[in-house]
Amino acid sequence: MLAPNIGLSNGCDTADISRYGEFQYLTTFGETIMTGKVKKNLIVVILFLLLAGVGCGPTAFLIQAVPGGRKLKETVIEKDKGFFVKDKIAVIDVDGIMINSRGGLFRSKDNQVSLFVEKLDKARKDSAVKAIVLRLNSPGGTIGASDTMYHQLKLFKEKCKKPVVACMLDVAASGAYYLACGADGIMAQPSTITGSIGTIIQTINVAGTMRMLGVRTETIKSGKLKDIGSPYREMTEEERELFAGLINEFYEQFLNVVDQGRPSLTLEHIRKLADGRVFAAKEALANGLIDKIGYPSQAVEWAKKLASIEKAHVVMYHRPAGYKPNIYSSANYNKTTTGALINLDLPDWLNSNGTHFLYLWQPGSE
Repeated sequence: MLAPNIGLSNGCDTADISRYGEFQYLTTFGETIMTGKVKKNLIVVILFLLLAGVGCGPTAFLIQAVPGGRKLKETVIEKDKGFFVKDKIAVIDVDGIMINSRGGLFRSKDNQVSLFVEKLDKARKDSAVKAIVLRLNSPGGTIGASDTMYHQLKLFKEKCKKPVVACMLDVAASGAYYLACGADGIMAQPSTITGSIGTIIQTINVAGTMRMLGVRTETIKSGKLKDIGSPYREMTEEERELFAGLINEFYEQFLNVVDQGRPSLTLEHIRKLADGRVFAAKEALANGLIDKIGYPSQAVEWAKKLASIEKAHVVMYHRPAGYKPNIYSSANYNKTTTGALINLDLPDWLNSNGTHFLYLWQPGSE
């Protein structure tokens, strides 16, 4: 079934049906917006997108028919020498914002939580898989997604007793660090940014812009707090206090996860580190937030050691047509398109529908 299309211009650029059953309809902003009353038109477009709850992360919209045969496939990306090597180390990657959705109505992307669980199940059912390398490259995400993925990782370990090594790449902060605490060991590259232990909620207020345009909303609600966090009005002090209470509750939950995952640290020490700051790998190691500094290949060797095996093939899981040449490959399927004339990128917390409580490191946000 195809998602409905949306036209924000006087035409479309491309329409292509590939042999994998994908239909792409690329929309851009036409010359009528580029000329004339540019400023006002852009404000109206941005306001429309905010009111409609449609994210603007990609530079264009991709509308895609989901082809059949989308079960995960396995690709061997590294082989140890030997004729009778049957054991495997599975690399399961977590890339980008961790959120329990497909990323928006007009964005072609797997549900992060669903895909993660699917990969864990595939590794659990394969008796040849002796250990997991959890490859993290994420600034975190929503509280719900982070906690669900952490819980599923813990269940995986309880059910099949296979060791898990978390391997951090560029960024593994906040919710990604939360997830890493479910592993048996944590390794970070020398250039990794990690930490950002804490909770945040961000909303947007467009009341001033709406007044400028002569637009207003009418809300009928069952209680005074039913529209808490609404972008269409100022937040009250009572609402701020309510949100602060929830933030503190989720913050304590984060601390407990770190406390369980890093038994060598005291809760008092963790609390000192958990003011939202980020750490480079050396500092994280010195503070006990990680166990080792190294690269993915070293994480694989560590996983072999924990699994008490000497040789293994390294495998990754992906959708059909998503070839993976090496351990750094992303398993995200066809996640970007190109061709838009105007890029209206908004922060990731605005690209998802609604207001979210986040375990997320997002520098530059106020």
